[in-house]
Amino acid sequence: MITPNILVVEDETITRNTLKSIFEAEGYNVFEATDGAQMHRVLAEHSIHLVVMDINLPGKNGLMLARELRENADIALIFLTGRDNEVDKILGLEIGADDYLTKPFNPRELTIRARNLLQRTMSEHKSAVENIEIFRFNGWTLDSNQHALITPEGEIIKLPRSEFRAMLHFCENPGKIQSREELLRKMTGRELKDNDRTVDVTIRRIRKHFENHGNTPEIIATIHGEGYRFCGELE
Repeated sequence: MITPNILVVEDETITRNTLKSIFEAEGYNVFEATDGAQMHRVLAEHSIHLVVMDINLPGKNGLMLARELRENADIALIFLTGRDNEVDKILGLEIGADDYLTKPFNPRELTIRARNLLQRTMSEHKSAVENIEIFRFNGWTLDSNQHALITPEGEIIKLPRSEFRAMLHFCENPGKIQSREELLRKMTGRELKDNDRTVDVTIRRIRKHFENHGNTPEIIATIHGEGYRFCGELE
């Protein structure tokens, strides 16, 4: 079994050393970076399975680096930051972070979330290598191997993990109402808590892909008081 490689991107020495110790105690290989330049250097030299990143970083902040990460790689990403306002959290999720924790944090909660995320993402990668699954609907294609939506014109849109898992669940359950609780479990493995907007933010991002193509009918409908339903016509 492959030992996961975790990259900690944190400029505060004490916090970085603490995270390194926590993850090494769990048996992971841990790499470190203090800014974006070091992050990209580590990513170029090693196969990283999870990035744990602060938002407040010298130079480019974590939100900018996360956007760069999502444009070039499909790596699990957890924000661990002292910025606990709702705007930063929504921005982080909009960019495609898989999870968001605030400081001070509970080390046990962090390791559980990291372990669950790694189990899902590494098993997804293995399954994608073994099985290529395609869903076609309304001229669109969801390609499980590429984790991508393909537009009717053939443009490939790489999806962040949360968007891909939501779309895969919708395509596997067409026409069925999916509660926010069920969608969040499928997307992140977490239970829904009060004021958790992860599902709503993810659905809004997915809809933008379709809305950019004006002739596409409503693919994901809001069922008020219940959740969301996939309305695409699967071929």
